[in-house]
Amino acid sequence: MLNMKNIKLFSIMMLVTVLLLAACSEDSSNESSSDNNDGGKKEIEFWTMQLKPTFTDYIEGVISDFEKENPNISIKWVDVPAADLEKKILSAVSSNTAPDVVNLNPTFGSKIAALDGLVNMDEALSDEQKSRYVQGAWKANQLNGNTFAIPWYLNTEVTLNNKAIYEEAGLDPNKPPKTYEKAMEYAKTVKEETGKYGYYPSLDLSLVLQHMVKMGADLTNEEGTKAAFNTQEGLNTFKYFTELYKNDLIPREALTGDQRETIDMYSSGQVGFFAGSNFITQIKKNAPDVYDQTFASQSITGKSGKVTLSVQNVVVPNQTKHQDAAVKFALFLTNAKNQLAFTKLVPILPSAKSALDDPYFSELPEDATATDQVRITAANQLDKAEVLIPPMENYNKLKDAMHDAISAAMLEEMSPQEALDQAEKEWNKILSE
Repeated sequence: MLNMKNIKLFSIMMLVTVLLLAACSEDSSNESSSDNNDGGKKEIEFWTMQLKPTFTDYIEGVISDFEKENPNISIKWVDVPAADLEKKILSAVSSNTAPDVVNLNPTFGSKIAALDGLVNMDEALSDEQKSRYVQGAWKANQLNGNTFAIPWYLNTEVTLNNKAIYEEAGLDPNKPPKTYEKAMEYAKTVKEETGKYGYYPSLDLSLVLQHMVKMGADLTNEEGTKAAFNTQEGLNTFKYFTELYKNDLIPREALTGDQRETIDMYSSGQVGFFAGSNFITQIKKNAPDVYDQTFASQSITGKSGKVTLSVQNVVVPNQTKHQDAAVKFALFLTNAKNQLAFTKLVPILPSAKSALDDPYFSELPEDATATDQVRITAANQLDKAEVLIPPMENYNKLKDAMHDAISAAMLEEMSPQEALDQAEKEWNKILSE
């Protein structure tokens, strides 16, 4: 139900959406009749996020195959720059011109779902269809007990390591760090022996929150109404990063920069290891010498033992006039065959469970490359991986408040406990809005 929290979350522009959703509910009541009885061809508009031109042939091939199987449905593909997607989908929803199928991540998808703007996949799909997908990915798209998306492709966090820096520092490349404690130990050794940075734990975007969860802290109470991280685990997180920063064991950019700077420093041979499996293709292209020295290892984690799962989804807006056809295409796009083909073009994992049975995700080829290692390592972690930050209202405010607090601790403007107290106070204020 729409309330003042939702209005604040989506800005004034989204006020219009409420009226439109009410209007389109009447349209949707005739939807099944239209899909089942209309002998004319239905056009489904499908939006993706920055897949052209790299994956043009793949997407067009999927569309062609679908249209051959469903001659009464045509697909209009629109590719949107990643930086513009949220703005464009909000504008389309508010003007009642939403596409029929859209590629969105769980965080942003949940914002539209909070306005009852997306088809409930628990109702649209059968139990058998829902069972085809990795459970952790399916759960990542749930809000207030309803599932608002179908998982498309996944990834788990994998550590990339520079073998040359390990050897220069006298470290064994066969024993990369698996815990935060060991990562700090290696960071000290690399700095002392080489003058380089061993570890680059980026604190960009939601990563502060992810580090806290991996170190064993709960972000909120079960109801999501009150901060729960002002505990020993939360304090340990603040102390850990403050010590790394104060002793110059991580780059200054870990706090002040974004993930692009992480990749740049690793690609230039200045960093020993970091969580960067998503960027292995970029490293291969831009820094082939470093790529040749790169090997993959399991995610660095803490007390919780948790591993980060990243999910990309497809959603069906409620405004669609052809819900059955839109859902049918979403299922086709995310079926095991099409997902397996996609994963062989880019280092991602399928959300379709049967696709993961392919030896491609369990058997390293002879003379395996870093890309092969990333794929196998990521797949091996999938059973214990989960989306660590659930959909939360006022997410950006919460994320920024935590970053401000840990920054104050790392810059020694406050003690770690004082900074944690500040974060708790701000979170409770935001959560009560």
